[in-house]
Amino acid sequence: MKPPRSTDAVIRAALRAPLIVRIMVGAVFLSEGIQKFLFPAMLGAGRFTKIGFPYPDVLGPIVGLTEIVCGTLVLLGLFTRVAAVPLVTVMLVAIASTKVPILMRDGFWAMAHEARTDWSMLLGSLFLVWVGPGMWSLDHWRRTRRARAGE
Repeated sequence: MKPPRSTDAVIRAALRAPLIVRIMVGAVFLSEGIQKFLFPAMLGAGRFTKIGFPYPDVLGPIVGLTEIVCGTLVLLGLFTRVAAVPLVTVMLVAIASTKVPILMRDGFWAMAHEARTDWSMLLGSLFLVWVGPGMWSLDHWRRTRRARAGE
């Protein structure tokens, strides 16, 4: 027995939903990566120096480039799961190095306010690792093209 048509519509919508998460995660990381190069004293090496990271002049551009490349791949839906893994790592380090000190110094609510974007990017990236890019992606296009070629 075939499920009712409304169930089919819900399933199709659910398969397309990752596009919204990809746009959010990819656009934010792409923008933040670019800004690390545009404003290095404030958002790149200078920020990493302030936090106390070793080799900030090397680490700043590496993180910026990672955010640009992986953010672009996520936006395109190309190698999405692989690209989201470094973004999860970036967010875990960001939370541990900048938000945990706020938690210890100012308490939960101050940290929760400051961490809202970090948590969103972390959870969005984890979602993409878990669920994948969805139907509207280059990954899906590549899979269906290979499947047709194998027929």
